[in-house]
Amino acid sequence: MTEAVITIFSLVVLVFSVIIHELSHGYVAYSLGDPTAKYAGRLTLNPLKHIDIFGSIILPTLLFITGSPVLFGWAKPVPVNPYNFKDQKYGEIKVSFAGPASNFLVAIVFGLIFRFIPQSLLLVNPGIQIALTYIVVINIWLAIFNLIPIPPLDGSWILFSLLPAGLEGFKNFLQQYGTVILILLILFAQSLWFVITSALFYLITGHLLTF
Repeated sequence: MTEAVITIFSLVVLVFSVIIHELSHGYVAYSLGDPTAKYAGRLTLNPLKHIDIFGSIILPTLLFITGSPVLFGWAKPVPVNPYNFKDQKYGEIKVSFAGPASNFLVAIVFGLIFRFIPQSLLLVNPGIQIALTYIVVINIWLAIFNLIPIPPLDGSWILFSLLPAGLEGFKNFLQQYGTVILILLILFAQSLWFVITSALFYLITGHLLTF
């Protein structure tokens, strides 16, 4: 694959991966009794319903062009009303975790294909190895990124659902400065994310991550 083809392929994989991520939030919320996403027309694979121009296209393109070791982005959040949940105790945790879990599932499915596909086929068609690598890696990145417990990421909603009432000050701190902390992590923690990604990639696929 040429660099241009890899860039386009990566962006397509990223867009559909973030759509799957948001759909998972919506479907789990719907299964818990909240039809908000359905009424908003967001329980669909139509990318036009989910794409965020900056998070789905501009940011990933800039990260790829600048040679960032990680590639991530986001789609427009699926609207959810937790007051509709049948499970008021753990409903928000279930919905929040559904997005990263869907990305881990995609990574595992395609990673196992990569693990068990005949090596002779990969040697004849190296593009298959490149494609599988990017699908697995991008979904690992999305899962890890969204599990960071900083607003507005999914991990923050999981954390806030588990925090005792006495830690409201900590919650308010994260809500107030979460964006700044997140930007600092994006700028300075990319190497750590790459190490974690490489370890998970090897665990799933049995192959070393080589880019």
